[in-house]
Amino acid sequence: MCEGPIRKAFETAGVTTQVVGSTHLNDIARVEPEEGFDGALVDATSLAFNDAMGLCRQLRQRERTISPIILVLDRYQLDELTFREDLFDDFVVAPVDASELAARLHHRLRRAGHEGATSLVEQGGLMLNLETYQATITGRIMDLTYMEYELLKFLATNPQRVFSRETLLNRVWGYEYYGGARTVDVHVRRLRAKLGEEHAYLIQTVRSVGYKFGANNSRTIED
Repeated sequence: MCEGPIRKAFETAGVTTQVVGSTHLNDIARVEPEEGFDGALVDATSLAFNDAMGLCRQLRQRERTISPIILVLDRYQLDELTFREDLFDDFVVAPVDASELAARLHHRLRRAGHEGATSLVEQGGLMLNLETYQATITGRIMDLTYMEYELLKFLATNPQRVFSRETLLNRVWGYEYYGGARTVDVHVRRLRAKLGEEHAYLIQTVRSVGYKFGANNSRTIED
C-alpha cells in the first residue's frame, strides 16, 4: 500500500481527494461532486491487476469522462502494461515518491485544462515551459527530442539530487528501457552538447553513481 506518500502528494499538489474503495461505477458516481472529478488515481498495488485495468477501461468509456487517469503499480507489473497504454494517462511505480507524484499530478491536470497558469522552471539560465514543452538556455531555444526534454525536465525539477542511471530509466522512460544505462549516457551527452559548452555543467556526473542537475557553476565530475 502507498497511502502515506499518495496522501502527501495530493497535499503537495493542493488537490482535494475522495477515496472510493470500490471498482463499481455506481459507487463512484454516488460520491462524485456535481462538477465531476478532475482525475482519478487507480492503485493497482491494492487491486488485482486485471481489476485495476478493468476500472481504468470503465472510467475511459463512461459518458462523464474522468481525465487524467494515473496508475500506481508494482515494478513486476510493468510488462503487463503492453498494449494497454490507452487505458491511462500516466503511471508511477511503487514505492511512490511523493514529490514525483505531485509533479506528475500538476503536469497532467494542466494538460487536461484544470489549471490555467503556465508553469515555468528556471535554473541557471535554463527555462522550461512545462505546458508548451519549450526549453531555452539564456534565451536561445533548444531543439530537443521528446525524451531529451523529459530527461532535462526531470533533472531540472530535482536540482542537486543525484540519480542513478537505473533510476533515471525508471522515472523518465518509465520502464527498463532496451539499451540500459547506455541510453541515459547518450541522452546526457546530447543534452550537454545542446546546452553548449558554457552551460554543459548544469548536468553533472557523480562518479560511480549517476547524474544530477547543478545550477551552480561547479565542475562536472567525470567517470
